[in-house]
Amino acid sequence: MAEQNSPRLHAANALLDRATAATQTARAYTNPQAEFFAGKQSARDIATPGIPGLLQHYAGYQTLEIPHERSTRQRVADLGRVGQGYQRDTEQLSVTSAVKHAFYETLWRKHEVEHARENFTLVQGLRDRVAVEVRVGEKGRLELTRAEAEMARANFAVQSAQINLANAIALLRAAIAAPPDLALDPIGEPEPPVRLGPLNELRTLVLRNHPIIGEANTAMEQSEAELEHQRALRVPQPTLFGEWEKQPDLTFWRMGVTVPLPLWDKRRGQIADSQAAIRQSAAIRNQRQLELTAALERAYESYQLADQQVTSLEAGSLREAESAVDAAMAAYRFGERGIVEVLDAQRVLQSVRGDLLDASFARQAALVDLEELGVAPSGEKH
Repeated sequence: MAEQNSPRLHAANALLDRATAATQTARAYTNPQAEFFAGKQSARDIATPGIPGLLQHYAGYQTLEIPHERSTRQRVADLGRVGQGYQRDTEQLSVTSAVKHAFYETLWRKHEVEHARENFTLVQGLRDRVAVEVRVGEKGRLELTRAEAEMARANFAVQSAQINLANAIALLRAAIAAPPDLALDPIGEPEPPVRLGPLNELRTLVLRNHPIIGEANTAMEQSEAELEHQRALRVPQPTLFGEWEKQPDLTFWRMGVTVPLPLWDKRRGQIADSQAAIRQSAAIRNQRQLELTAALERAYESYQLADQQVTSLEAGSLREAESAVDAAMAAYRFGERGIVEVLDAQRVLQSVRGDLLDASFARQAALVDLEELGVAPSGEKH
């Protein structure tokens, strides 16, 4: 849906079409010019007057392009089209990444709602049981007050999770440019973890293949080609002309050439501007390399840390928290523990489940960032 509806991709494709049209413009030859004049000639009161009658004048002009100027002009346009293609590819990666982030953000919030509702159902069951025990005199009123306070807290957590889900769905709708009347209910799970290669190898891969580097390198070449074009424009481009004129008493024709003389304007300003553009393009390319390297290191470390957190929580904390809840519930049924111990154990379990959920989707977010950088697909699933 994003590929079909995204205004960002539509704009990027339109820019690419404009760059393609610019290459056609650069290849076009200069059009000839034609002139026609007509008028009337009158005789003057002099000793030898001219013959009165119709005057006709025809002329044509054609500018002769310098071959080197033409080739450099075309090269500038061609490199502009190539650079715009890289920019379109970068925008495609960015839109795809934004859609994936929004999609998994929505799944994350859906899981939060499910966990919050499960917790509310469990706390509500405990509250109902305590209410019965208080009514028959087995428990004090304080136990019921504690259970009701925890149930209110769990209900608030459900409402907060639902608000976060509504916000995530709104962001997903914007990311895919979905119609307002289309109901969205994303279904899925985080992708399985991957085994990433060494960071140095991934850095080399990103700096070699990412389209934003291709765009920066192309911009550098285009600036150099523009410098050559401006230097080529210093060579005067002659214009051939021919004319034929008919007067009442005679006709004549002439041919000639017009050559502009570069006396005052030797394109020093345009050449200096092109030289500055080369330095600017080089600086931008270096900046893009730094940004990509920083983004890769950040996503790489985030993925590794999140993966370690998921493994640790699944192997240890989650099982321990579940066992603590089971033990507290059993002790409560036999009257060995109060409601406070059960609620504390359930609160710890809910916290651990939340941490596991956060870590799982943090790992997924880092994986999406790595895919945007172009390195995750080479990772091996494990």
